[in-house]
Amino acid sequence: MICSVRSLGLTGVSGYQVTAECFISNGLPAFEIVGLPDAAVKESRERVRAAAKSSGFRFPVSRITVNLAPAGMKKTGTLYDLPILLGLLAASQLVKAPERDHAFLGELSLEGNLRPVSGVLPMALAAKEAGIRTLFVPAENAAEATLARGPEVIPVSSIRQLAEHLNGERPISPEPLWTPGGGAATGLDFQDVKGQENVKRALEIAAAGGHNVLLIGAPGTGKSMLAKRLPGILPPLTREEAVETTKIYSIAGQLPQGRGLISARPFRSPHHSASAAALAGGGAQFRPGECSLANCGVLFLDELPEFSRESLEVLRQPLEDGQITVSRAAGSATYPSRFQLVAAMNPCKCGYYGHPTRQCTCSPSAVRQYRSRVSGPLLDRIDLCVEMDPIAFDELHAVVPSESSADLRKQVLAARAIQAKRYAAPGFEGVLCNAQLTAGQVRRVCRMTPAAERLLRASYDALGLSARAHDRILRVARTVADLAGKQLLDEDCVLEALQYRAQEKVEV
Repeated sequence: MICSVRSLGLTGVSGYQVTAECFISNGLPAFEIVGLPDAAVKESRERVRAAAKSSGFRFPVSRITVNLAPAGMKKTGTLYDLPILLGLLAASQLVKAPERDHAFLGELSLEGNLRPVSGVLPMALAAKEAGIRTLFVPAENAAEATLARGPEVIPVSSIRQLAEHLNGERPISPEPLWTPGGGAATGLDFQDVKGQENVKRALEIAAAGGHNVLLIGAPGTGKSMLAKRLPGILPPLTREEAVETTKIYSIAGQLPQGRGLISARPFRSPHHSASAAALAGGGAQFRPGECSLANCGVLFLDELPEFSRESLEVLRQPLEDGQITVSRAAGSATYPSRFQLVAAMNPCKCGYYGHPTRQCTCSPSAVRQYRSRVSGPLLDRIDLCVEMDPIAFDELHAVVPSESSADLRKQVLAARAIQAKRYAAPGFEGVLCNAQLTAGQVRRVCRMTPAAERLLRASYDALGLSARAHDRILRVARTVADLAGKQLLDEDCVLEALQYRAQEKVEV
């Protein structure tokens, strides 16, 4: 006898339909799974057999063939345990066969309980597109599945509970739509940072326009302290951004259990020993890397020159395109990677080149070698570069409080509101902030006064700027103007944007 049970699968950040076709026939006892299963799927044979017996069902002693269709796509993970077992029980007439518009996914324990799986949200979205009316998932994944706002989500704790539901003996109540609770405050406030007003200004511009930042300073000047406070002044995630970010964390298996939508912007800070694959993603199951986990948030790279050259060059594509394509022998996957890069570095290996009171022990050639670890093409993609001076004693003990994160966030939100209104016009589809403007869009919105245009022309020739650098300067100047409430870019806006150029500050 044959029974088909609908399920779902993952490819990249998207879900697709999978059908578990379970066939029980006469012959010597055997249990085969076909349809390009990986090792985890093949091992489901033992989990399914043990779970059925532990739940009080008679496991068929026959020749069993399970086909996971479409058979030409690679099936990975443990989420097919539930549809395979359900298909076998239905084919043996031990459980009522599920409806055609029902879908199932989940990992089984040997006791017959369901364990959570990764990637439920993108699969729930695929179920919505496929017209699936009811989705059965492990109870711990139910809140996440409701975010698709499509199929009715049934939380399942065990095989016995599911069988009673399907047989009409004890129905399971659907999972209510997940609603966010009060977010916990991070406790990181710009008010705690003494001095460094120029850096706070640069981070305010970065938050208002979505720009990349490089902080250069001696040890102890507050580079990491300031970078960790940047998410606190960024605007809240839109629902589209939150769903996209939640999908990535779900696929990576890093979504907290029982948690639905990610409501706070991510802050990722990988160690400088991270490999190129750790940043880009990939692996046997194409897991997203740090570039994608920082999507719609901040990627902080401390000790930037200590990262390998290969790892740093991985950043060039996502910084330019907002996505990263990972190609391996098993295939390829494209992940969204629209993040703000915040990098920090010392001025030299010992950290005290140019320090007013401490002597640098590095030779000029050692300083050049250290700074040359960051390539010119990568620096060309950084909009704001700030050199940080040591904090004076009087600044540390100043009585006048510094500007708080709440005050900075108000100014950022006001600038973002101006940009949202501007980019609601036709021709700016997909643009949320100034940093995302294309070259053609820059010409439309970055109109300058004659004096500002003469200044930029002279700087372009004198500094030997590239076309990319020219456009990035205009984007930063546009953000400065938005913070000041100006329509045209004047000399002050262009001058402030020019002073943040990274290429000239890193090269010695």
